[in-house]
Amino acid sequence: MSFAQKKSSLPAAQERRRFQRVKVRLLGRYMLPDRREFPCQIINMSPGGLALLAPGIGNVGDRVIAYLDHIGRVEGKITRIIDNGFAMTVVSTARKRDKLAAQLTWLANRDILNLPEDRRHDRIVPRNPIALLTLEDGSRMTCRIIDLSASGAAIAAENRPPLRSLVMLGKVQSRVVRNLEEGFALEFIHEQSADTIEEAVTNK
Repeated sequence: MSFAQKKSSLPAAQERRRFQRVKVRLLGRYMLPDRREFPCQIINMSPGGLALLAPGIGNVGDRVIAYLDHIGRVEGKITRIIDNGFAMTVVSTARKRDKLAAQLTWLANRDILNLPEDRRHDRIVPRNPIALLTLEDGSRMTCRIIDLSASGAAIAAENRPPLRSLVMLGKVQSRVVRNLEEGFALEFIHEQSADTIEEAVTNK
């Protein structure tokens, strides 16, 4: 019995229950129908849907296109609004869903078994993304942390410090290493502990 045959005979709620959500921590970007793009963090996902933390929330029924680390491009529609984000369907062929199921199994096992990550350090979206940045001249500005790791952070801000300049993100000495579309990227002078990094960078 193929997935396509079964899909046509199941109500939407029952169809959603066919897929078990797994907890994952994936970063990505998504685009709403008005073409605005935002960073996001996936908190759970199945081959048929996902839930994400997001700064820009559309309306139920809106079409969303997302590009996720390790997964690639997915698209679907917003099904419900959750705290600080939304849940959406994942529309794909049976073949792509099989591939996605395998990817999610690997990602879930990677977290359990501490398998090597593709990046040098895992990146996270902090619970409190607002931080204080102190520039080389001593002036300060409020910024938003897009994501961070033990070795650096991506910052959203209207003003960009000069490249290679030294700054303090909270109480962590950092260097501006490149400009981003909505801000800039920092590299920490000293690698930080994953257990204390959030407190250190948002310390004011």
